[in-house]
Amino acid sequence: MEHIAYCDKKAKELDLLLSNKKTMLVRGAAGRKLPYGRVNIGECVYLVENDGSGMIQAKGDICAVLNSEKLSEDQGIKLLDENMEKLQLTKDQKKRWSGKKYLCFIELHNVVTITPFSFKRSSNMDDWITLNSIEEVAIP
Repeated sequence: MEHIAYCDKKAKELDLLLSNKKTMLVRGAAGRKLPYGRVNIGECVYLVENDGSGMIQAKGDICAVLNSEKLSEDQGIKLLDENMEKLQLTKDQKKRWSGKKYLCFIELHNVVTITPFSFKRSSNMDDWITLNSIEEVAIP
């Protein structure tokens, strides 16, 4: 599988990943929603900023994954705090993820810029998309 993950432009998430100051992404929801349980070590994640450009600008390899059990808010905050060095979350980001019942932590390595390309965006408004291959949505 391959994945597309949206990066928070306001928090400079993509810049932090490319500079290796940030090595982990987190996603969460009230239920077990993508990417929970659908991300595996060795898979590729293509990265795009949530700036409306729709251009994939970088990619990285998944080197570790942690899918939490159902969490209380305190347990979620504790997990976020334990991984803060890798996550480099802003206060707003921490607030966003701390109330989620299920968290998925995705650690990346080999994050590099690539020749930017656009992709076909479906009506799916999620910030994480899972595909068999990036070729399914890449626009030449």
